[in-house]
Amino acid sequence: MDKYSYIANAHGNYIDELYQSYKKDPQSVDDSWQRFFEGFEFSQKDFSSNGSSIEQEHTKVSSKETHVRNLIQAYRMRGHLKSKTNPVRERRAHDARISLEEFDLKEADLKEEFTIGSEIGIGKASLKNILDTLDKIYIGSIGFEYMHIRDPKIIDWFIEKAEKPKGNYQPPKEEKKRILSKLNEAVVFEHFLHTKYIGQKRFSLEGGENTIPFLDKVINRASELGTKEAVIGMAHRGRLNVLANIMGKTYEEIFNEFEGNTDPDLTMGDGDVKYHMGYSSHMASTSGNKIYVKLTPNPSHLEAVNSVVLGYTRAQIDDEYDKDVNAAMPILIHGDAAVAGQGIVYETIQMSLLEGYSTGGTIHLVINNQVGFTTDYDDARSSIYCTDIAKMIDAPVLHVNGDDAEAVNFAANLAVEYREKFHKDIFIDLLCYRRHGHNESDEPKFTQPKLYNKIAKHPNPREVYVKKLTERGDFDSATINEMEENFKALLQDRLNEVKQKPLPYKPQKIEEEWEQLRRAKSEDFLKSPQTGISEELLNKIGKALTTLPKGFKPLKQIDKLFKERKKNFFEEKTLNWADAELLAYGSLLMDGNIVRMSGQDVKRGTFSHRHSYVFDAETNEPYCNLDHIDANQKEKFRIYNSLLSEFGVLGFEYGYAMATPNALVIWEAQFGDFANGAQVMIDQFITSAESKWQRMNGLVMLLPHGYEGQGPEHSNARPERFLQLAAEENLVVTNITTPANLFHMFRRQVAWEFRKPLVQFAPKSLLRHPKVISPIEEFTSGEFKEIYTDPYVTNKNVKRVLLCTGKIFYDLLEKQQADKRKDVAIIRIEQLHPFPMNQVDEAMKKFNGPEIFWVQEEPSNMGYWTYILRTITDKGAIQLISRKSSASPATGYAKVHKKEQDAIVEKAFETKK
Repeated sequence: MDKYSYIANAHGNYIDELYQSYKKDPQSVDDSWQRFFEGFEFSQKDFSSNGSSIEQEHTKVSSKETHVRNLIQAYRMRGHLKSKTNPVRERRAHDARISLEEFDLKEADLKEEFTIGSEIGIGKASLKNILDTLDKIYIGSIGFEYMHIRDPKIIDWFIEKAEKPKGNYQPPKEEKKRILSKLNEAVVFEHFLHTKYIGQKRFSLEGGENTIPFLDKVINRASELGTKEAVIGMAHRGRLNVLANIMGKTYEEIFNEFEGNTDPDLTMGDGDVKYHMGYSSHMASTSGNKIYVKLTPNPSHLEAVNSVVLGYTRAQIDDEYDKDVNAAMPILIHGDAAVAGQGIVYETIQMSLLEGYSTGGTIHLVINNQVGFTTDYDDARSSIYCTDIAKMIDAPVLHVNGDDAEAVNFAANLAVEYREKFHKDIFIDLLCYRRHGHNESDEPKFTQPKLYNKIAKHPNPREVYVKKLTERGDFDSATINEMEENFKALLQDRLNEVKQKPLPYKPQKIEEEWEQLRRAKSEDFLKSPQTGISEELLNKIGKALTTLPKGFKPLKQIDKLFKERKKNFFEEKTLNWADAELLAYGSLLMDGNIVRMSGQDVKRGTFSHRHSYVFDAETNEPYCNLDHIDANQKEKFRIYNSLLSEFGVLGFEYGYAMATPNALVIWEAQFGDFANGAQVMIDQFITSAESKWQRMNGLVMLLPHGYEGQGPEHSNARPERFLQLAAEENLVVTNITTPANLFHMFRRQVAWEFRKPLVQFAPKSLLRHPKVISPIEEFTSGEFKEIYTDPYVTNKNVKRVLLCTGKIFYDLLEKQQADKRKDVAIIRIEQLHPFPMNQVDEAMKKFNGPEIFWVQEEPSNMGYWTYILRTITDKGAIQLISRKSSASPATGYAKVHKKEQDAIVEKAFETKK
């Protein structure tokens, strides 16, 4: 008996009871039983010559019919465990439990006919015919995994799609020719590079060349169904092949890079290796439609690009295609070891159906080499399949034999149709192999001698397909050989041209949406642009921020907050941190800019200051004030509480900003140190992408930072890390102390004629500090201030100048004012990088040779000190006041914290007698 079937131990009368229930009300039994009984009743009819039917006498359901039905269900559930999907080695033994004995059936039953054959589309049929059909469908070149899905409509759809071809995946002749053509390109291209550039790394696709026909089919089928753009993310394996044979990068360009013909004097930035670079092109699909295809650049962190692709795609869906999820499609290409082993995969899959991050479904292709670097699969994962993570979101998986080009083509077509219909993720696990080692100079037999002895003798996927085509008589060998020779000749001609005359340097193509912007120059950072707004607009936004709809019943605390906010805008005429922040967003929305923000708890704000959304105390209905500034307002405030992810979400927002240069895109960490979890994104994309890939990006990171006795994990956003990475004006780093400067900081991000990532060390206690307010007039005029000089001390002969940044300024100010010190001046550095040297020089001219100290809360081996030393190199002796050098960012004891903080402040004012 089938131990996994819920009716495995049922008595015969149970089936009859079900049948009686069905006759009274078909909806009283589940879908599969409805189909079964419909087929059963149909089989009991005897059709006369005039077309009328006569009910046959026997209407009792036989128990054997039920056993056969359970057998069919078992094939659907577990047939994939026996499918012939591995092209180079025997599959591991799995007990699929699909033998006749499991279902109380015997060899003698093979000739008996069963009505349940209609369930798999062959009508009443012998058990042998049913078994043969099930074997062709479920134990062939595709292992279907879909019965874990909990939506019966999807299961029904998959049954229809999987079982209708009966395991025969032959497409029309023209499509076969297309498959052969793309496979020809993929195989010959790799072999050509291998013979011409011996030993050069290219991370070849050899063994997995059916990836190229797969992508070709996906893109063309998607275009037929209305997709306007495909965004691809992949690691290095096979990237050059995809660039050449899918993206349309010319063979001359690729050969030029192999020849090393790039002139470093003409290139911008440092560049990157050829198998990390991105590309984009407009393509004409086989249906005659135009489709834009983009391959995003990606570093060696194998899966890091995943959420970047999804963010980019979401931005295109939101803005370019007016929220039409069918118009833009993400395709992620994984390695088997990476998809199983890297946490970013979980994070991005968990995003797939969330409001702020959904993209209408991702097509995941796993190029399953069965080895990760040198690690065999039994050391690389605990799960049976590398794709088992798909089950977390009920995503279907098709395990496909990488040598069966037509099965791959079928899977590609099904994947696109599934996404278009259900707008959910789907995985294609392409079982193949890696002909060489991790790279072309690596020896794989060191670690897998048995496997690589088999691979050495194994025909490539093109040879396998050619054999099938010729045996079937689809094409003659002369035609096939001619295709191969013509393509080889084309490649050789292109290589000869490059060798004779290297291509001139051609800069990376600027995408259309970025054409109105330019690269930054050093002089751009000498003074910020004007970013004030009119008083009329300020009042209009202020009114929206202080008004709730009629009948809305806020919580008592929210009612109080709104009254205080109204008082700030229209009575006191001074704004606090939250007021200024929301005013900045509102002003940008009214200018027609996109404003998007995400992170953990951002709608309310981790420290309960923002309240961009408020909720009715009785109905829980949400209301966003920034969406109601003006009746004709084009842009709404896009703010989303994120899943508990940093790595994935930060990458998503980076991708979103990559697609939307005229947007303010913000990621806020719950605490600044949470950015630790996203360090790969910071290192590989945010701080270096402009130099490596010539890609500007205006992403803003808000990282709460400041020492308030909350222990090591909630104090320090690690400014030293960002400042260590700061060079060549690659990013802007700020630590702001006034609401007005925050307002201008946000507006400057969009006002600049270029884009730079911004890291803002955001405050916590300053959000409600009584001195952290700015008068209205500072919002209706002016610009961002890179530094603030001391407004209280103008004495030319001060003994000491304290340079600082961020929250500690207010601790120093309190001491200065309490002691009425006129001999110590405080200069706030609001922007740390690019460092405002001109403004600091100008400020220091007011004084006559004072001592200069850098004061920081952070330990001496953290914070800003080492950056200050390498930046201010010619200003004489600058000294440090800070916490002592420490392995941990801060103490976990409140009393110790206060003692340390007081000591820093006291030392800052200990001037020489």
